[in-house]
Amino acid sequence: MTETVVTRFAPSPTGFLHIGGARTALFNWLFAKSQGGKMLLRIEDTDRARSTDAAIAAILDGLTWLGLDWDGDPVFQFARADRHREAVDAMLRDGRAYRCYASAQELEEMRATAQAEGRPPRYDGRWRDRPASDAPADRAPAIRLKAPQTGETVIEDLVQGRVVIPNKDLDDLVLLRSDGTPTYMLAVVVDDHDMGVTHIVRGVDHLTNAARQTQIYEALGWSVPKMAHIPLIHGPDGAKLSKRHGALGVEAYREMGLLPAALRNYLARLGWSHGDDEIFSTEQAIAWFAIGDVGRSAARFDQAKLQNLNGHYVRSTPDDELLAALKKAMPYLPGGAEAAAKLDANGRWDALARALPGLKERAKTLVELLDGARFLLDERPLAVEPAAQDLLTPDARGLLATLATRLGALEVWTAADAEAVVRQVAEEASVKLGAVAQPLRAALTGRKTSPGIFDVLEALGREESLGRIRDQAATSRAA
Repeated sequence: MTETVVTRFAPSPTGFLHIGGARTALFNWLFAKSQGGKMLLRIEDTDRARSTDAAIAAILDGLTWLGLDWDGDPVFQFARADRHREAVDAMLRDGRAYRCYASAQELEEMRATAQAEGRPPRYDGRWRDRPASDAPADRAPAIRLKAPQTGETVIEDLVQGRVVIPNKDLDDLVLLRSDGTPTYMLAVVVDDHDMGVTHIVRGVDHLTNAARQTQIYEALGWSVPKMAHIPLIHGPDGAKLSKRHGALGVEAYREMGLLPAALRNYLARLGWSHGDDEIFSTEQAIAWFAIGDVGRSAARFDQAKLQNLNGHYVRSTPDDELLAALKKAMPYLPGGAEAAAKLDANGRWDALARALPGLKERAKTLVELLDGARFLLDERPLAVEPAAQDLLTPDARGLLATLATRLGALEVWTAADAEAVVRQVAEEASVKLGAVAQPLRAALTGRKTSPGIFDVLEALGREESLGRIRDQAATSRAA
């Protein structure tokens, strides 16, 4: 019978879901989906001082927004401490772990000696084989793994290949601290085993942990899951990814107006490829994804490339879907909540829908899309920006007055019919089209740039368009 693939994403709730964690979650999700398996979610909240409910909520929200669903309920690691201690008791009974009474001062002396001798700090095993009768009465012991001291620990990594670590380079790690709390190394192994995880997909910075955790699996007599350590993400300059490169929380990308599908597409290409394909659907990514196609080299995060890819998704998303995505994103976009309230109050959602085809051709993000639609939010009399005000010369205002009359006579209000009228007015006045269209843009939007001016006319509708044009034409007569 074929084994069901089970992966897991296991973030620590000490902050938001950052972009590297999101990529790890995506690779786990894609691999599980591609194999008809499951992705589980575990919150590694054993660091009680730094774990917060707000961070847990942000991680769950970030995954949900990104469209990465998980199977079953999240597992909380801290709640499983008794089970972790139970596993250590089994290792003690089997002679695979031992009690260590080394004091903090002794451990510090070991570190200092190792540093002075130019070697990595290692626990020297001084309590490894001592009898219980030597145990001091004034301190509680830590529990250490009785790790093999000779030979090698081998990891057949699905991405990094065969990794061999001499056991002499791995000391007897702590499983339970002297206060009885489990360590990360122990908790991860016990949780992955109990959750039935078959494949561990995580960052290559965990590769050393993999060797130590393999030794714990073997000490417990459990089979070791297959492992795939994926490359780290660097900035475009090749340096370790930092906030200046865009190493932000996923929520920041939502606030930038990115579409989840675009971010999934971009993150999938950070370390994995399918030929030369750059743009692909999530369904294609699931069908194509193979863990063996993940490269070993660090991927480079490029904010400009991400923005350009998002622009493609904005332009190619059907108008009704894009409008739904914009509505959903409004509470998170700068000024989005206020914009939604104005659209509600003015009843202009239909106008926005009409303007969308023109708006999305100029926008890389939902923020830019909303900015382009600001003309729909404004109330008369329109505030005109200085650069646009310069277009409203006395002659231009006279043309606007003519336009108001001619457009007002239209029986059908469409972009095409309005364009014909504007072109006719320009021809009769013996001026170029821009001499009419540019003042018209200023009158309708208050700006020097906007979506196509005829699309603006159609989006605003007859009454609002004529009102705005007449406002500026009236200014001419008043002057």
